[in-house]
Amino acid sequence: MGAGRSVFWDDLASDLEDPEFLREYVAESIRIATIDRIVNQLDTARVAAGLTKAGLAHAIGSEPATVRRLFSSSHVNPTLGTLAEVAAALGMRVVLEPLGAKDREQITRPLVEGRTDDRRALAARIDELRNGEADPLVASPS
Repeated sequence: MGAGRSVFWDDLASDLEDPEFLREYVAESIRIATIDRIVNQLDTARVAAGLTKAGLAHAIGSEPATVRRLFSSSHVNPTLGTLAEVAAALGMRVVLEPLGAKDREQITRPLVEGRTDDRRALAARIDELRNGEADPLVASPS
């Protein structure tokens, strides 16, 4: 880890001492990771189904630009309703799955309590989730 990265982690660990910052950081990070995962899976399913973005837009009664933005924008924030409609048009559905015990400890508890015993471990886990290195929706063996 380079010196600049170390300074970042030190600053982040310090910022995570603030319960409000901690909750916002964790919640936003999980939101981004979850939406990215779902949108990427829907786009993979769209391609596998041989549907163009315009064809998918037609199937859900939406403007083609809306579907293009969903799969092309780096700052997408679709509603659950939109994700459910797209999923249904692709023969899928959106479901909730429990987090694994480790993530419940590292993510859920800090959200609820506004604190963590290991700020560096929390920051590292969030970084994994945001970078797609781990799946935030699948319960993992603990």
